[in-house]
Amino acid sequence: MPHVVALIPAHNEAERIPAALEALARQERVPDAVHVVADNCSDDTAAVAARHGAHVLRSEDNRHKKAGALNQALDRILPDLADDDLVLVQDADTALSPTFVTSATGAMAAGVGAVGGIFYGEGGGGLLGLLQRIEFHRYAREITRRGHRADVLTGTATMFRVATLRQIRQARHDGRIGGGTSYYSLASLTEDDEITKAVRTLGYRTVSPVGCDVVTEVMTTVPKLWHQRMRWQRGALENLRDYGWTPVTAPYIVRQAFMGLSVVFLLLYIAFTCWMFARGRPEFSHFWIAIGLLFVTEKVVTARSAGWRSQLLAATLAVELLYDMFQHAVYLRSLWDMLHRREESWRAT
Repeated sequence: MPHVVALIPAHNEAERIPAALEALARQERVPDAVHVVADNCSDDTAAVAARHGAHVLRSEDNRHKKAGALNQALDRILPDLADDDLVLVQDADTALSPTFVTSATGAMAAGVGAVGGIFYGEGGGGLLGLLQRIEFHRYAREITRRGHRADVLTGTATMFRVATLRQIRQARHDGRIGGGTSYYSLASLTEDDEITKAVRTLGYRTVSPVGCDVVTEVMTTVPKLWHQRMRWQRGALENLRDYGWTPVTAPYIVRQAFMGLSVVFLLLYIAFTCWMFARGRPEFSHFWIAIGLLFVTEKVVTARSAGWRSQLLAATLAVELLYDMFQHAVYLRSLWDMLHRREESWRAT
């Protein structure tokens, strides 16, 4: 049976890391070793992690945030592991379901290079938190509907085969994949999105099976959410630019193009609605009323797993429409900044 080693990068996570470590201790199959990578911490993260039984690795002169800390830790632990062993990388603000390790290990069939988690939002955060939870539940539903294929190996929790990590590093050394010469790219704002493309470029499948649920932090303020989504969107666009058009990236590029079209169509819809009301007497046809009801029904049905409060919110349509407009603003700003080569800095959220 392969060894399972858990790796948790943490920057000033003294308050949140106990829950992450306790969830690992409750696994049906407890990892053989748990390492917490204390990265430039100014709080008691290392001491708290040690009290909860984790082995603490401290990063040294790391200026590359999470990716740099993970690369240093992998350099230390991989020499002692066999190719068939498994490395679980998870965020310090995330709690894994008790079945995660068992399910991820079981999904490591031939041709699978990594197994990603299916993330849900934790409670709290008011209306903003509820909107994120609805979004995450819809994403989880989408993963199930496409046969548990993972288009992004989420940074919240992903299990890698050691051999895959070694091949990624070698591919970067050989120049077949960019982003430096280590495991995680140092050139990407979204290291999880980039390493997904690296794994799939090497010919492996990425999956998110049943049982790999995780609960992670939601952003509680609009500025935090803005910075998080700007990093996600800008990173995704830049990763596609760096990889170019390939059989792996083609579906991602098409999806980004459709996102752009959705922005255009929403703006046209709003402009048309405003024009109708400006005329003083808007006209409603049975056809467009039916289309609107169909749209509301889809929103309500896809929010079902998030609970009845989420379904009520989805039924109003207006609040989620504002949330969609926020997401579109992030997309447009990210595209504009990338086209004008404006630097996007990594910010902790």
